[in-house]
Amino acid sequence: MKGLPTFKPRHLDRVQRFVAQMLTNEYQIPPEMHLREVIAYPDGYYRALFSPAYFILTEGQTEPSKSQWNTLKKKFKRHDPLIFIFKDYGESPCGEVGETCVYLDFGFLPKSD
Repeated sequence: MKGLPTFKPRHLDRVQRFVAQMLTNEYQIPPEMHLREVIAYPDGYYRALFSPAYFILTEGQTEPSKSQWNTLKKKFKRHDPLIFIFKDYGESPCGEVGETCVYLDFGFLPKSD
């Protein structure tokens, strides 16, 4: 992808554990983990596919608000300052036929000395 920083790939199992922790909604009782899959791309970035149920929607709300997405992005950044979150996010088919997940793309920047 043009115009993006160079990413430092990490072991997929570590990335999956990190994302699973980020996508566990502590406000649900009991806390529920919503990660479905982490996809690694050759350019060193990742796509997290997760259940839209991660976002708690108010009555009449049909999709997460921009504020809810920004809060999730900030949560990722608070836990790993080297993370780069892509601007775009959205919906993607996943799992069983007709099932929809939401996704967030991200990569890890190399440490600067």
